[in-house]
Amino acid sequence: MNVGDLRGILQYVPRFRDRVFVVAIDGELIETPIFSNILMDLAVLRSLNVKIILVHGASYQLRRLAQERGIAISSSDGLGITDDATMRLALDATSRATHEIMEGLTAVDLRAASSNSIIAHPAGIVKGVDRQNTGRVEKVDTQALDLFLRDGIVPVLPPMGFDGEGRTYRVNAEAVAVEVAEAIRAAKMLFLGAHPPLIRNGQVTRQLAVSEAEKIVQSPGDYPPVVVSKLGSAVRACRQGIARVHLLDGRQDGTLLTEVFSKEGIGTMVYSNEYQQIRRVMKKDVRSVLQLIRQSVDDEALVRRSHTDILANLSDYWLLEIDRTPVGCVALHPYEEEQKAELACLYISKSHENRGYGRVMMQFVEDQARKRGVHTLFALSTQAFVYLQQKGGFSEAGEEALPQARRDKFIASGRNSKILAKHLTATGEKVSPVSQ
Repeated sequence: MNVGDLRGILQYVPRFRDRVFVVAIDGELIETPIFSNILMDLAVLRSLNVKIILVHGASYQLRRLAQERGIAISSSDGLGITDDATMRLALDATSRATHEIMEGLTAVDLRAASSNSIIAHPAGIVKGVDRQNTGRVEKVDTQALDLFLRDGIVPVLPPMGFDGEGRTYRVNAEAVAVEVAEAIRAAKMLFLGAHPPLIRNGQVTRQLAVSEAEKIVQSPGDYPPVVVSKLGSAVRACRQGIARVHLLDGRQDGTLLTEVFSKEGIGTMVYSNEYQQIRRVMKKDVRSVLQLIRQSVDDEALVRRSHTDILANLSDYWLLEIDRTPVGCVALHPYEEEQKAELACLYISKSHENRGYGRVMMQFVEDQARKRGVHTLFALSTQAFVYLQQKGGFSEAGEEALPQARRDKFIASGRNSKILAKHLTATGEKVSPVSQ
């Protein structure tokens, strides 16, 4: 590397300092001579104060161990059925892979710790088939990961999850990487595979918008399944707020550093523009709104609305889009004669929860209400009333807070919703709740 290369790297150092990179490594790479160089590249990143979380697979080790012992396994990737025999082998194979990683990290002077930070529950019965010992990630213990990262320790996460009673489940390594990246708010996620990244027309596709990646996942054609799988994980990560996900051929020496510290990179980068807007719902969006809120309607958190219902009050509905994908909605139903309005149909998709979008939508509705001369904003809720009180400044109110027309519908619905209301000042500088 010449002096010009070193100077080029310097422009990236302030951008990535103290940021978290989640690096997911295929188990097959652990068995290759290049693996020691990969770990050395991780040491370079740590020397530049980039925080690393390492997630590894063990499918390769599991298949090899099964062959050595002459045992048929039910699946190797942590997605299908994991029977008891496969689980026993997976524990051995994963332990071997984790141990080799810990040895390698020690050899490059990196402190590391294998962590039980993945909380998992059984995958359960899918399409009538019991997945047995296969699990799905339920939660990530970010507090434990933060403690490691603050002390300069590299957390090493195997493809295993644990429940509160100490049971162990086989989980998919890609799924672990996505959930960890989302939970820890990683700046980047990098997949190091034992295969090329996305190849189109004989050339590596250097950059791919998340919408384009999603189309490939939906219609993969002749693309290798292993690449399609990682593209699917990249799409999920981008949809959950990770701006950049990189697919790299870990068999190429220096691929990690080249990807991070060069403009063009060497692998395939899937990116999310995070283009955000709140706009009115149009006729063509009604189906998307119904699809968006369907689960919440099924859970009886939201009132069931038909296509006709929304069309009849289309101008009342607003849509939150991120990267041109609907992720939230809300409605403002005015009762102008009484200077009141209802905040309704507030919903944020699960993939975008806990990012403040609900408050953004509530504030937007308040601003719209003030513009229309509304003095009292009210909401009816069976399950989200605590959220509306804590995040929206609403207080419980009696039926007198409702306009007469809405009061009649409220009584007829039989939902026994809690009535919440708040007073809107003309300027919006101060909001005082309406008492019962």
